[in-house]
Amino acid sequence: MSQNVPLALFVGIPNPVLDANEVALFRETNPYGLFVGRRNLKTPDQVKALVAQFREAVGRDDAPVFTDQEGGRVQHLDAGPWPSFRSFRDFSRLADHDMDLAKHALRLSSHAMGAMMTELGLASGCSPVLDLVFDTTSAVIGARSFGPDPERVASLGRVVVDSLLEVGNLPIMKHIPGHGRATTDSHKERPVVRESRDVLVATDFKPFVDLIDTPWAMVSHVVYSAYDEEQPASISPVICNDVIRGELGYRGVLISDCLFMESLRGPLPERVRQTLDAGCDIALHSHGTTAESLAAARAARPLSQQSLERIEAGKRRLGSLKVDVRELHAEVEGIFARLPQ
Repeated sequence: MSQNVPLALFVGIPNPVLDANEVALFRETNPYGLFVGRRNLKTPDQVKALVAQFREAVGRDDAPVFTDQEGGRVQHLDAGPWPSFRSFRDFSRLADHDMDLAKHALRLSSHAMGAMMTELGLASGCSPVLDLVFDTTSAVIGARSFGPDPERVASLGRVVVDSLLEVGNLPIMKHIPGHGRATTDSHKERPVVRESRDVLVATDFKPFVDLIDTPWAMVSHVVYSAYDEEQPASISPVICNDVIRGELGYRGVLISDCLFMESLRGPLPERVRQTLDAGCDIALHSHGTTAESLAAARAARPLSQQSLERIEAGKRRLGSLKVDVRELHAEVEGIFARLPQ
């Protein structure tokens, strides 16, 4: 395995610290990044120490550590030390009253959440969700979405993308090319979307096209039968290359959704290979044991030159705006408190 070029892989760990076996494994295999969740995030000092420990293990001072931090139901920084952020549905409901006010509140919230992560050393919260949501959409999306209107989703999504960049946190739009037509949860089974190409282009795909300059995008584990009847997007060369890179024109970093989700089949190494072969820049192995991380690393490959260039292009867009997280969060809550009940 290459020690010079990182593997095209994010790994996960079970605990708030790396043990000696994990340190040795990451030193040997050099995965590009670490993905952390609630099980790994306890206090600010502990998170900073974990980030430093991973970076020391792989020998890169800028090795990225990601989490899921959208607001609402999906926010892994949800323990006592951190404020609780509102869901995207809340901001969309505010937009029903006043779109300008909703954008202002969402900008404040995104600045606060992004700055909080940046201060901890977390490079991204894998946000925003640009999936539409309908009456038939799987509950796995729900309040994570800005709603069914692609124009509104793109407009509010733009606020999140720009605001995160301004405070030095990496936005990742998901789940490209759209999870909203899926009626089942890709964590549990393989969803199949049977809408026509014309419908998908006019609706689900549109927010991703409107925000096509977002530095990173997470690929769904959903089958779009109008394009590929068998394979979910994340392991489909047709979707990754012909649709996302071709029709949609996306030029940023493509990372898969978590490889442990049951929409994918076969052993973990096969899932890693399928994802990278399909055209994703990076495979996401977001949790697991040391043995599973080793299996994923053995199946991965070093980042390609093109992937490295895409990663560097995203880094160049990160700003350095400093904000008071608690102050902005309180201002957002004040805006919602003044709404008519």
